[in-house]
Amino acid sequence: MIIMKRKPQKSVKTALQIFALACIFTISFAFFKKTNNGFDTIKISSGLISGTVKGDIYAFKGIPFAAPPVANLRWQAPQPVQAWQGTRACNLFGPSPMQATPEPFSMWTAEFLIPKEPISEDCLYLNVWTGAKLVEEKRPVIVWIYGGGFASGGTACPIYDGEAMAKKGIIFVSANYRVGIFGFFAHPELTKESGNNASGNYGLMDQVAALKWVHENIAAFGGDPDNVTIAGQSAGSMSVNCLVATPLAKDLFKKAIAESGASVVGGPFGGSATLQQAEQDGVKIAASLQAISLAELRNIPAATLLKAVQSTRGPIVDGYVLPQQIKDIFIAGKQNNIALLTGWNENEGLIFGPIKNAADFIKEANEKYTTDAPIFLKYYPATNDSIAAVSQLKLSRDMIFGVQNYTWANMESAQGAKVYVYRFARKVPATGEYVKYGAFHTGEVPYAYGNLQFVNRPWLPVDYQLANTMSGYWANFATNGSPNGKGLADWPAYNTINKMIMVFNETSSAKKIPDGESLDFMVTEMSGK
Repeated sequence: MIIMKRKPQKSVKTALQIFALACIFTISFAFFKKTNNGFDTIKISSGLISGTVKGDIYAFKGIPFAAPPVANLRWQAPQPVQAWQGTRACNLFGPSPMQATPEPFSMWTAEFLIPKEPISEDCLYLNVWTGAKLVEEKRPVIVWIYGGGFASGGTACPIYDGEAMAKKGIIFVSANYRVGIFGFFAHPELTKESGNNASGNYGLMDQVAALKWVHENIAAFGGDPDNVTIAGQSAGSMSVNCLVATPLAKDLFKKAIAESGASVVGGPFGGSATLQQAEQDGVKIAASLQAISLAELRNIPAATLLKAVQSTRGPIVDGYVLPQQIKDIFIAGKQNNIALLTGWNENEGLIFGPIKNAADFIKEANEKYTTDAPIFLKYYPATNDSIAAVSQLKLSRDMIFGVQNYTWANMESAQGAKVYVYRFARKVPATGEYVKYGAFHTGEVPYAYGNLQFVNRPWLPVDYQLANTMSGYWANFATNGSPNGKGLADWPAYNTINKMIMVFNETSSAKKIPDGESLDFMVTEMSGK
């Protein structure tokens, strides 16, 4: 009888243990629940979502992270998503932000551009790639921010695919943000209604909203909300610079990857417009559209706005998202504390205006730099027309990108941050007219994120090796705050004394930055000192 009494107690205890283990097991594998259509489901803050599976990688595309910014929500801060019932299929990219139909131009073939459709004002969607098997894995997270001059771009661009990085243990997230007049339009009436006495930086606020979504939801995908790296290229890199500067993004990320873009030096390619300047532009735009109220502006069809307004500013110093000029925030040490990986390309290839002959280039140098012209011409020589042409391309590279990312690296390092600097020098394989572009602007992106397969180029084995190397460094940095790891050459941390960088080419190695003197000269000239 005693045994008979004890057995049920043991059975009850065992049953409770099994039940508890089952609960843990169920929670651990919560986002692997199968549905009839073969997708897996995850519970996020706004409801259940399903995605697709390819091998060991799960992809969830087109997840709304904010309400559609249309009608009365046009030119407002991103608003919360309305929760849904049932399971939302997230197996396709959401629409790209409202912009002109993409067409290949200059150095950029179709693989570097968004799809021709869908393009819509309803664009606030993000995508997640994960290889995690347990929600407890807490894998490192990269949040990708695309470029496009703050006037174009989107996450559906093939070279931004996240599968390769997910295979390296990263939870890869890419998020849309509003561009052009939809993302960067200021007006006195918008400032008045905002509640923050600011307007104009809606695209940046979208990026912050995406980071908040990641902080709240990424654990459900097996990610670590306390180990987030923001990464971007060109305008995306400038956005990263803004996010490191803004108090609105405090504690939302720990590391930053910035490829070819920042705004920490004055001059023609640094510094941002003030709210007052942007508001004046907004009033002129409204007048040109014959709109006398916000209601009328918001009722103008998106396509009409896009056609009527061909150019708008990017981020501005609005007093809210950006309380001061970015350079002043960094000089004062008020930026968010992060580790930084930054750099730029050997042949960015962007230049404004026609190439001048040697005589005209020398004349312009003498007029602009006066007594410093001989120093300038030592760094950017013009002994004949062909050399002058090369110097002008190098000068544009340095003024637009080199000086900015170099100065940012120096500022962060001087204030004690861990910094790693690179130069991408691999001449991207090409045929026909594209051969001339070399290591061009954006050329490093498919290497850094392991996506050569999406770009139609005559790749060589060395290119696949370089892509594996670069994406390995990038994944290590996102994981540990250092790019170094097993099987990779040592990449020394950068400081203002050694100025060591990693040069990526057919063979990659660390060396002292080769053009530090010319960059220091241009920093001084562009800063107006």
